[in-house]
Amino acid sequence: MSTVLLALGLVMIVEGLAYALAPSLVERMLEMLRSLPESAVRQVGWLVVVSGAILVWVAVNTGAG
Repeated sequence: MSTVLLALGLVMIVEGLAYALAPSLVERMLEMLRSLPESAVRQVGWLVVVSGAILVWVAVNTGAG
């Protein structure tokens, strides 16, 4: 359970930094996402999910988890 809380905390830090340090960039990215077709946004979402799963797998198998 502590590993899940650690992961969630790290995600919140990264997300929060993006909004705190570059809010205008976040707004531009959101506008760009709105202009893309839903299928492209879905593909990007799945790419991020798979990349995250791979990173978690690597971390666990190198002794980080």
